[in-house]
Amino acid sequence: MNNKIKAAVAGAVLASASVANAGITWDAGEWTVDMNGNVNAYAIINDSSDTEMAVGGLANTKSNDDTAASINTGLLPSWLGFTATTRQNDLDTSVTISFQPGASVTGGLQGGGTLNENRQAFLTFGDKSWGSVKVGKDLGIFGSTAILNDMTLLGVGSQGIVGTAGGTNTTLGRIGTGFIYADWNGQIAYTTPNMNGLSLTLGVMQPWNSSASAANVSESSTGSTDQFGFQGQGSYSWTGDFAGKVWAGFFSQEVTGGADEDRAQAFEVGVSTTISNINLVAYGYSGEGVGTTALLRDGFDSNGDMRDSDGGYVQATYVIPTGTKLGVSYGLSKLDDNAVDAGKGLVKENTMLTIGAYHPLTKHLNLVAEYSNVEAEAHDTVSDAESNIFSVGAILFF
Repeated sequence: MNNKIKAAVAGAVLASASVANAGITWDAGEWTVDMNGNVNAYAIINDSSDTEMAVGGLANTKSNDDTAASINTGLLPSWLGFTATTRQNDLDTSVTISFQPGASVTGGLQGGGTLNENRQAFLTFGDKSWGSVKVGKDLGIFGSTAILNDMTLLGVGSQGIVGTAGGTNTTLGRIGTGFIYADWNGQIAYTTPNMNGLSLTLGVMQPWNSSASAANVSESSTGSTDQFGFQGQGSYSWTGDFAGKVWAGFFSQEVTGGADEDRAQAFEVGVSTTISNINLVAYGYSGEGVGTTALLRDGFDSNGDMRDSDGGYVQATYVIPTGTKLGVSYGLSKLDDNAVDAGKGLVKENTMLTIGAYHPLTKHLNLVAEYSNVEAEAHDTVSDAESNIFSVGAILFF
């Protein structure tokens, strides 16, 4: 992936930075306005051979046929964002608002679409001497670097629980098959200045409710509003012939289960290194009560007791002389069961192997082709499922 598209992904789309990188800019009085975003769509064929799937599984099941075809956006929704920045009273300040319109419908008279999102609405203020403060809704902290390093960010990956035949705003990429989704959280977060490659972020977060994948796996636990949630991440980056970044993060939130209160928590660690045209990524996480795929999803059983979970992924990409990035990645997310879960078909692990090619046709436009094999294994060994996903399409950043 060339540097322009890297900047667009990490800055304009998902990096939670105070100033978006790589967009269309103009001056408006004391402000500089940056309009940025992307448009993408993929032709997707999902081949599935199983009729049952584990509760919380991400492999798709067949209905009337083994295959499902769709034209849909990938892991990234189509995006339009606006960031306005200025410096006043020795403070760098900015405001960011973004819109994510859906790109697929599945029936007549649906041309207007209904799957539209507003993922960002936040302000920042700070100075390079002491750091910056963010207030509002933006990408969460825990899991954010894992998703930014996922090669399927430019493609499709798993279609998972979001469906098999279009009409969704995004696919899942590697979410739930290697990391838990960082998601879009209300937050007040502080980030230190860059200290010779070292940076730390700590956020006070909107507390969330727990959720279940299906009605037959009831959850008696809910998020507690007695306390805020907390997330944080520290990272160290270096440059040179052997460049890279290491990071570690945490998630913590009180959850009420029946008469008890538990603290759902998770920890993560990752590394990304680049040598010449080769990039290698390794990431892992472990938690209790945080569930799988999404934060607090299936993290508690029907008695309000926490389930343990862990996972991670490894990835290798290589840029050939034509500029095409070839990549392969493998990841899994595991969820332990409790005694009360017996016979409910709860997912044991979701895994995905992805092989992809990402070609920069221009400095803004990438052509993408991917193949992903997704498997969902249940604790009861009956509700296992597998799907093969083929996709080809394009994504353009501005």
